[in-house]
Amino acid sequence: MFKYALLALVLTGFAAHADVPTPTPTPQESSFWDSEVNSGIVPPVMDRLPSEPLIVDLPAKGRAYGKQGGTLRTLVSRSKDVRQMVVYGYARLVGYDQNYKMYADILRDIDVEDGRKFTLHLRKGHRWSDGHPFTSADFEYYWTQVAQNAELSPAGPPQNMIVDGTLADMQFPDAHTVVIEWPRPNPQFLQLLAQASPFFIYRPAHYLKQFHADFTDPKTLRRAIKKARVRTWAALHNDRDNMYKFDNPDLPTLQPWMNASGTKSSRHIFVRNPYYHRIDARGVQLPYIDVVEMTVVGGGLIAAKANAGEVDLQARGLNFPDISILKKGEKDGAGYRTLLWANGAANQITIYPNLNFADPVWRKVMRDVRFRRALSLGIDRRMINRALYFGLAKEGGMTALAKSPLFDPANLSKWSIYFPTKANALLDEMGLTERTPAGIRKLPDGRPMEFVIETAGERQEVENALAIVTDTWRELGIKLIMRPLDRDILRNRVYSGLSMSAVWFGWDNGLPQAYTPPEYLAPTHQEFFAWPKWGQYYQTGGEVGEAPDMPAAQRLMQLSHDWDRTDDTEERTVIWREMLAIHAQHQFGIGILSEAPQPIVVSDRLRNVPEQAKWAWDPGAHFGIHRIDEFYYDAPFQQQSQ
Repeated sequence: MFKYALLALVLTGFAAHADVPTPTPTPQESSFWDSEVNSGIVPPVMDRLPSEPLIVDLPAKGRAYGKQGGTLRTLVSRSKDVRQMVVYGYARLVGYDQNYKMYADILRDIDVEDGRKFTLHLRKGHRWSDGHPFTSADFEYYWTQVAQNAELSPAGPPQNMIVDGTLADMQFPDAHTVVIEWPRPNPQFLQLLAQASPFFIYRPAHYLKQFHADFTDPKTLRRAIKKARVRTWAALHNDRDNMYKFDNPDLPTLQPWMNASGTKSSRHIFVRNPYYHRIDARGVQLPYIDVVEMTVVGGGLIAAKANAGEVDLQARGLNFPDISILKKGEKDGAGYRTLLWANGAANQITIYPNLNFADPVWRKVMRDVRFRRALSLGIDRRMINRALYFGLAKEGGMTALAKSPLFDPANLSKWSIYFPTKANALLDEMGLTERTPAGIRKLPDGRPMEFVIETAGERQEVENALAIVTDTWRELGIKLIMRPLDRDILRNRVYSGLSMSAVWFGWDNGLPQAYTPPEYLAPTHQEFFAWPKWGQYYQTGGEVGEAPDMPAAQRLMQLSHDWDRTDDTEERTVIWREMLAIHAQHQFGIGILSEAPQPIVVSDRLRNVPEQAKWAWDPGAHFGIHRIDEFYYDAPFQQQSQ
């Protein structure tokens, strides 16, 4: 049997080093909960912590010990973005540290046998935010009453728990042990638990049972269903069970802050979790910051409000073009500094022709690789880089970034150098030679080639880049029509096959290693806008969507399958290189630019924020791996909020 530290070397190169091997220091009471402790509403801190809390050695990380207090102000552009508190809080069963090494976080430890049997050890005395014990019963409830309940999970248990058609076996030998086992290795399992949007394999059973038909009196449940204005108990349960959405203040959490906003508002308040499992080596319970205030504003106002000093920590809603106005506010004494973090996404702006588009004529055209190559060759990346990024971004297609050991410069430039003559030749070779009087090429059925790209309408740099592409594609006889939409509407249209093409970021992880699961390069997720129906087919075990029917996509699926079945680093490297080469050749996602730095606005009073870091969604959870719970103010709250 491998201990988790050995798994680090054998499976993925991870390291387990979060807990400091020293005696637990005497816990110090938080002034935030003083009145509640004195009145008996909340127990003393000694009784709120696990018997073995996670002890953070801040000096070893190059950070200073902080002090509790203060309110951190940040902005989002949609009410549903309160889920960023789960992303930023980054309490995970296992998680990544700032060096992208994995460690046990919520878990005390984990044993792994042959990559297929995972024994999870919980921290004795760990409690949910409402004070109820967090035990294996919460895993059992999820597994037996949610994942395998036909009404709550009509599509069956999640595909993440199935390996080669075999469902995991989950056992609960005692209150603090969970055993999950498959016949074959599941090399992706731990990484799923550590994601920005994590795979939750536990639920607060004591809270959710009141909404479950197997645990609640039918009459009581009917009243709750009627009050919630839903039709079934399953709909009620699913509405209350929103671990990631984080919009139910009554749902207990293990995150560093808990939702304290009882009503829908543009201003959301999150207060420190009195039962949080992390402390510093002095015995001070984290998080250092007492309150997070998240305000919903229009996306176009975020940069201006940051410039005016109305935020303490902000990156979401800020883009490279905002740097000049942010630097001006910094010089004008708005009380913040602007950091520039490396961007971990594989590409800043990527166009995704939808190979599952409902229109059969367009679908056939887009599935011809010559068309996608022509689109890419028709983009003047140098012009876009100079106009929007002052020439500081890296021009080229979507592939692994230069700092990845899997980077190949040939993949970056493949079909990605502006060459309109070649692009026109490819389109002519396809037989798309007829044109309208305005010079627009015609589709095989005679319609003008009007290529619609839908956007989320959130980033001005995207619209500006597409305006330049509009001009260069006109040289190819293609009319680009840009259609801004709400983000959720955009996704739904893509997933349903109604969107011809969309623009988004490139792969979240632009710095893969040989041990990184390459499934996101294969058609396994509907979130990859080039093949939503293929992703749905995989994610639902064939219940919905369409099976991949293009040889290149099928080859990607086979390679991802092959990666899962080897732990040889050299073999995995070969697999990765072939998959990256396939993407470069086939231009499933047409990348434009990468590596433009991400602006981060930080209050002058906020400490322990890294000056240089990586801004990445997965792995990384944006601020998550940089541990906001360790940030603190060097001035009292009263001064900070003036």
